[in-house]
Amino acid sequence: MADAAKASNLDLVIFDCDGVLVDSEVISCQAHADVLSLCGYPITADQVFDRFLGRSSKQATMEVEAELGRSLPADFNARLQDRLFRAFEQNLHPVPGIVEVLDTIDIPVCVASSGSHQRMRVSLGATRLYDRLAPHIFSSSQVENGKPAPDLFLFAAAQMNARPAACVVVEDSLAGIRGGVAAGMTVLGFHGGSHCRPDHADSLRAAGATQVFDDMRQLPMILRKLGEKTGPLAGFSAV
Repeated sequence: MADAAKASNLDLVIFDCDGVLVDSEVISCQAHADVLSLCGYPITADQVFDRFLGRSSKQATMEVEAELGRSLPADFNARLQDRLFRAFEQNLHPVPGIVEVLDTIDIPVCVASSGSHQRMRVSLGATRLYDRLAPHIFSSSQVENGKPAPDLFLFAAAQMNARPAACVVVEDSLAGIRGGVAAGMTVLGFHGGSHCRPDHADSLRAAGATQVFDDMRQLPMILRKLGEKTGPLAGFSAV
């Protein structure tokens, strides 16, 4: 790729994992819906998408249990993990273009995901991305509050010795967009995953994305333009 992202005033690119690095959200929402339904909480994959996309499993479980007025079965997490990991190993693929983009970007990168470290070891491992991104992989389990709180993004920036205002977040979920904005970072909304609906770009903009894009191969040029800005990154106009 000829247009490498050279951005001297950017410290860090923070990637979400599911739906940004790996095209996992359709698989994940279906697995979550299947196991919740089997545990006495009927729900569809579309409803999981609308309510829980980008949020941690812990947050989703707390909300479901509050509605049920009881705890989910003790083995709920194990059942969900087993179904999800088997599906990842069989069907998961990297987001088209992400490998080429990671080869091109010369800015430090890391991962900040609502998923657990074990989940990312499986999903990124199945797509051969884990080794190239480790050890700069951070989970909501490492902070007090998950997305849409800013905690995870600020934690990732601190671990990477990056200034929050000089960080760019790449997210596909509304919770992630809001978390990145709350952290004072420039947030790009990616809507190229197989789970994204026709109106997803508009939803990402409404949540605060500075710019939206649907082809990961566009990212190096977007970063180059951001890096050429002499003023605050937040001043970059949405297109």
